[in-house]
Amino acid sequence: MIKTIDDHNFNGQKALVRVDFNVPMNHRNEITDGRRILKALPTIDKIKNDGGIPIIVAHLGRPNGMVKPKYSLRPVANYLEDLGYSVVYAHESIGEEAVEAVQKATVGDIVMLENVRYHIQETDNDPDFCKSLASLADVYVNDAFGTAHRAHASTYGVAKLFKDRFCGYLLEKEIEFLGRTLENPTPPVVAIIGGAKISGKINVIEHLFGLCDTILIGGGMMFTFYKAMGYEIGGSILESQHVQLANKILDKAKELGKTILLPTDVVVARSFRNDTEFRTVNADMIDHQDIGMDIGINTQKMFAEIIQSANTVIWNGPMGVFEMKNFAKGTYEIAKAMAKATKKGAITIVGGGDSASAVKQLKFVDKVSHVSTGGGASLEFLEGKTLPGVEALEN
Repeated sequence: MIKTIDDHNFNGQKALVRVDFNVPMNHRNEITDGRRILKALPTIDKIKNDGGIPIIVAHLGRPNGMVKPKYSLRPVANYLEDLGYSVVYAHESIGEEAVEAVQKATVGDIVMLENVRYHIQETDNDPDFCKSLASLADVYVNDAFGTAHRAHASTYGVAKLFKDRFCGYLLEKEIEFLGRTLENPTPPVVAIIGGAKISGKINVIEHLFGLCDTILIGGGMMFTFYKAMGYEIGGSILESQHVQLANKILDKAKELGKTILLPTDVVVARSFRNDTEFRTVNADMIDHQDIGMDIGINTQKMFAEIIQSANTVIWNGPMGVFEMKNFAKGTYEIAKAMAKATKKGAITIVGGGDSASAVKQLKFVDKVSHVSTGGGASLEFLEGKTLPGVEALEN
C-alpha cells in the first residue's frame, strides 16, 4: 500500500520532498516555463500548512556529477520567492551547508537544496549519499513522476531509509490515472501511438494488445510498418533494423484478433522544412523523392471517429512533425478528437513526452482527463512495468 500526504500531518517535521523542477531556461538562466514548479506547489503547501518544513530535492539538466552553474537551481529558488515563498537556499544538496540551511529554516520556510545531480552518487544510488540526504529530514515525500522510472538515490534509495514515506498530489494523480485506468479500463479502449521511432514503443504496443480494442499508428514509425508491407516510403524516416519486427506486430495483432490501423493517406514534402511545398497522397502512392511529414485528412477523420466512439483513450506520440505549423494538423485533429471524447465522458490520457508538449502547444491541456508529467516514466507505465520510484513508496 502507498500512503499519500493526506494520510499524514507534517506538524513539527522536516519532509524531504523529491520534485521535478527540470524546467526549461533561456541563455540568461531565466525560466521560460514554470508549470512544473506550479504543479508541485499543492504538495509543498500541504506540508507547510501542516506546520512542517519542506526540504526540496530536485535536478536540472544533465550535469553528470559535476558542478555546472547553468544547471543551478538558484533561478528556481528565485522563482519561488517571486511567488511569495520564503526560501532558504543551500548551495549544496548534502554536507555542511545543506545541514545549516535545514537548521536555519523555521515553519513557513522552504529549504531548497542545490541540484542533486551535481553528485554522481545520485544516479549511482550510492548508499552513503542516500544516508546523507535522509539525515536532513524526518519523513520522505515523492512528487516527481518524471523521474519515478529511475532507481536513483533521491527517488529510490533514500525512500527506503524512511519509515514514513508518502506520495505527493502529482504522483498520486499519475498513479490514479495511469495505474488504475490501465488496470481496469472501460471499453472500448483505443490507443494512439505515434512519434518518430518504433523501437521505443515496441513493448508499449505489445502490452496494449492486452488492454485495447484498437491501436492507431501514426508519426514517423508508420513508415517502418509501410516498409514491412512493401510500400515505397521515399526519404521518410525508417528504422530498417525493425522492419521484420513491424511485420511480427501486424501478424500478432491478427492472431489476437486486435485491430491495428495505419494511416490510409499521408502528407508528403520534398524537403524537411516548414516552408516547402507539400501534398497529400495515398499511403501506397508515396514517390521515391517524397518525405512523409504527417497523417492525411482522410486518416485524420477516420482516427477522430474511432477516438470519439471510445470510453478510454491513451495517446503517446505525435502524428507528424508537429513542431512545423504546416505539419501539425494531424496531431491537432487527434487532440481535438480527444477533447470531444472527454466531453462525452471518456477517460483520455496523454502519455507525456512529445505528445504532452504537443497538447500544451495546441492548448488542449485542460480539455483531456490527464496529461502525464513524465515521458520515460509514462512509457514504462504503458509497458506494464513497475516504476522504482513508486515501488520504493510501498509500505
